[in-house]
Amino acid sequence: MLDALDIAILGAGAMGSLFGGLLAEAGHRVTLVDIDDAHLDAIRRDGLSLTTDAGTRIVGNLRVSRPEQAVSAPELLIVFTKTMHTEAALASVQALLGPHTAVLSLQNGLGNVERIARYVARERVMAGMTTWPADKPGPAQVSSHGAGEIRLMNADGETHAHVRRAVDALNAAGLNCMADSNVWSAIWEKVAFNAALNSLCALTQCTVGELSNVPDGEALTLKIVAEVATVARANGIAFDEAHVVDNVRHALAHHRAHRPSMLQDVLAGRKTEIEAINGAVVAAARAAGVAAPCTECLLQLVRLVDARGTRRPY
Repeated sequence: MLDALDIAILGAGAMGSLFGGLLAEAGHRVTLVDIDDAHLDAIRRDGLSLTTDAGTRIVGNLRVSRPEQAVSAPELLIVFTKTMHTEAALASVQALLGPHTAVLSLQNGLGNVERIARYVARERVMAGMTTWPADKPGPAQVSSHGAGEIRLMNADGETHAHVRRAVDALNAAGLNCMADSNVWSAIWEKVAFNAALNSLCALTQCTVGELSNVPDGEALTLKIVAEVATVARANGIAFDEAHVVDNVRHALAHHRAHRPSMLQDVLAGRKTEIEAINGAVVAAARAAGVAAPCTECLLQLVRLVDARGTRRPY
């Protein structure tokens, strides 16, 4: 029998909406917290249109809230905001951070746990990563195709009851979650995956599959993976490069139409997460005295795109 949890999702973009929809569909009491009024209003009015390999359906039992309207502390708060917005987002939802609320970061990049721990005791913070893909084609719409996984652990390295509750809740939603004491390796491996695919898609405006239209595309993604592997190992992180290479090749072959979040940001004229991904890798490379030239070049190029914003040269 399902042990239904009160769950809040902070950041209801593509990933937050996907997870919120699946968790609500599994019987959990889910509230999406975001500042996108068009998205929230459409869900409130029509429900969330959720498309997966199982088909398209409407999830009608989702609650939605702007940050200033969120007043009830959940048992589990899942953070999906961009890294550069983490602290501002948490500051805006103090009412959600109850004394027994566990907080799980499934955000991209590095540095998220440290930011969350400024607002929540470290024993209630979980570090995690997920490989599920998601796209948000419009208000109250989210889609995901293919398989993914979640790996997580408590930030203090200890075993807590809320870790098992989170794992059980996510598995009840079909999200393939496991507790893993080596999650920092998994986080770095996802950083490598994103540093390769997200930054290249953002610059070229290719979908993931289109990166393999010429051999140079796949070759460059694998160079970036190799660089991040070198940086991770130089910082004492175990890194399974072959596993990441397999994931990249699988994405190129099977997630061909997927537009990564960084590309979606560029197309919408929003600031990307490049600093938390390629930027964090380059900073760690410099600290360790190793080179990451391809990763750094992509960082510099995406910074130019970010600086342009929605402006066009003509």
